[in-house]
Amino acid sequence: MDRRNGQMKADKIIFATGNADKMREIQMIMADLGLGIQSMKEAGIDMEIAENGTTFEENAMIKASAIAQELKTRNVQAIVLADDSGLEIDYLDKAPGVYSARYMGEDTPYSVKNANLIKQLEGVPDEKRTARFVCVIAAVFPDGSRYTTRAAIEGRIGYEERGQNGFGYDPIFFLPEYGMYSAELAPEEKNRISHRGKALEEMKRVLKRAAEETI
Repeated sequence: MDRRNGQMKADKIIFATGNADKMREIQMIMADLGLGIQSMKEAGIDMEIAENGTTFEENAMIKASAIAQELKTRNVQAIVLADDSGLEIDYLDKAPGVYSARYMGEDTPYSVKNANLIKQLEGVPDEKRTARFVCVIAAVFPDGSRYTTRAAIEGRIGYEERGQNGFGYDPIFFLPEYGMYSAELAPEEKNRISHRGKALEEMKRVLKRAAEETI
């Protein structure tokens, strides 16, 4: 991806995450772009980023902008992507929402977090257990251009953990349309229908349009 007027020149993507499970999903979904995709660690970036935004869009852009600024000081030309995603449970006023990763503490096992959420919904009927996964992908180009994409997948909170294919809150997120939990889906199917998969597919379209503008 090379904009000849100097505004954009990049042959790789750096994704602002240290989550290995998430990175595997991202690399699978973005594989056909023809650009190398590195995590922060693979790019040699070790920095704490304060996610103090109040929306998924704000937090995703905070992360992407921080990495882009660091790359600028290193004179590295790369597209920076970052995501902010989370679980919104309607009965809990859309909690944990933007605090999904930090809910009950970042180092708390998700098995504990999931058990806590199930307990909070004890006795709540199916029709009031509605929830969604939301994902926002933010992009910062070397020329400073910024873009965001957003996607969601609707479901409801189950009564127990099920499945081994997911991570995070996947084992308690039931998809009525498929009759199974998110963590029970095959990885390829999950990537096709998930909030992150759909947001990344939309971001791929943004990146491809940007590439076409250079022709």
